[in-house]
Amino acid sequence: MSASPYPLGLRLDGRRVVVVGGGAVATRRVPALLDAGADVLLVAPELTPALRARVDAGRLHWVPRRFVPEDLDGAWLVQVAIDDPIAAASVSAVAAERRIFCVRADDRAAATAWTPAVTRQGPVTVAVLGGGDPRRAMSVRDAIRDLLAARPASAESAPPQSRADAATDTTSAAGATGGRVALVGAGPGDPELITVRGWRLLTEADVVVADRLVPGLLLDELRPDVELVDASKIPYGPSRAQEEINQILVDRALAGARVVRLKGGDPYVFGRGGEELLACAAAGVPVTVVPGVTSSIAAPAAAGIPVTHRGVAHEFTVVSGHLAPDSPASLVRWDALAGLRGTLVILMGLKNLAAIAETLIAHGRSPQTPAAVVQEGTTGAQRTLRSTLGAVAAEVLAAALRPPAVVVLGDVVGALDE
Repeated sequence: MSASPYPLGLRLDGRRVVVVGGGAVATRRVPALLDAGADVLLVAPELTPALRARVDAGRLHWVPRRFVPEDLDGAWLVQVAIDDPIAAASVSAVAAERRIFCVRADDRAAATAWTPAVTRQGPVTVAVLGGGDPRRAMSVRDAIRDLLAARPASAESAPPQSRADAATDTTSAAGATGGRVALVGAGPGDPELITVRGWRLLTEADVVVADRLVPGLLLDELRPDVELVDASKIPYGPSRAQEEINQILVDRALAGARVVRLKGGDPYVFGRGGEELLACAAAGVPVTVVPGVTSSIAAPAAAGIPVTHRGVAHEFTVVSGHLAPDSPASLVRWDALAGLRGTLVILMGLKNLAAIAETLIAHGRSPQTPAAVVQEGTTGAQRTLRSTLGAVAAEVLAAALRPPAVVVLGDVVGALDE
């Protein structure tokens, strides 16, 4: 009988951790390392779009090649996130020579450290080791999480399913095999802001198709055998065609899988969830829609900005700014928005912010209108810039703010200032 593992909490803040591999496993493991403050070095010839976005944001270092022993210089921990047993064994051999603990995704028995099943509730982190059985660890973890959440069973009763009767017919091709799709809103960035029902469906999933804006720590809590499909839609960069995403959802469900399409914010707020539901309905795939907390409200709130406030604003409008105001494809009436007295919330608008501000001012909105930009709201990387409509674009550029960011225009920006 092998010896029991010794449980230990690692304080990795500022310490080098090497991750070998840039695929789905690394996509799941890196967020927790970054959340712990680790100095992450990623060694892999190629990366998933989600990992590449973290590299571009300066969150981690990437060496675009295969592993060499010198990569472990100064490392405190190494995670091998590749499925090639020969390559993985070579990395763990180097780690053993240097007395560096090594986690292996391909072979737990050959690893010198295991990643536990984890749940987080505010400052409390619970890690469960299942004696080498990941399913047992996940089951115990989920039971503990339910106790910590202290939510009654009635809170998880199923709401009415979405439209399209054909999509909810369990006698359909997918329903006959148990396959189905859930469109789940993951919330604005903080992993604790996913709904209870959304989290439960995520823990039951066989396949998770995830966006770039999904909280990374949620992926760290998936079962080891879950297929993770990185469907990152990085603005103005690499992306999967929506048709390909639709086909993945349909194919996996028709094969009998429980599929979760995990999307940042809410599935229907500029999330193209409606297109995915229609594609599933056309194929006879049952669909459940779980709303999510939208960043259009949550990010301003996290920055101390209410989108409405008594005596200040009785309305708020949410628009997409991903197309320039003069684009023939834009459906936004910027001239009409300029005349509104309420709050204007702009999503996906950083690239076109200068043109948006210029257009609003040209149609009568005062350049002194209070403005705020909230980057990565509700997360540990949140940054807030307060300005005016006339100056905000230049100040965002100078401050090097980056997507995802929410722009708020209106007097509510200062409504809670003392």
